[in-house]
Amino acid sequence: MRMRRTLAAVIAEAALAGVGLAGAATATTATPASLSPGGCEQGGGTVDRSNLSAAKLPTCKGGKFDGQEVD
Repeated sequence: MRMRRTLAAVIAEAALAGVGLAGAATATTATPASLSPGGCEQGGGTVDRSNLSAAKLPTCKGGKFDGQEVD
């Protein structure tokens, strides 16, 4: 009986660890919904305002957030 409980605990722990790893992987790949000019610069980029129009926001050029729109 003790062996059964130990085995069940090990299997449950492994399953929960797998869920935690999957959640961590998706959290690191997600990009922020809106990027501030300061966030763009902290990521190593510069704010490009050369293509401004009524429908287009400035974009971040270079760095971690390259190509993302800046609010």
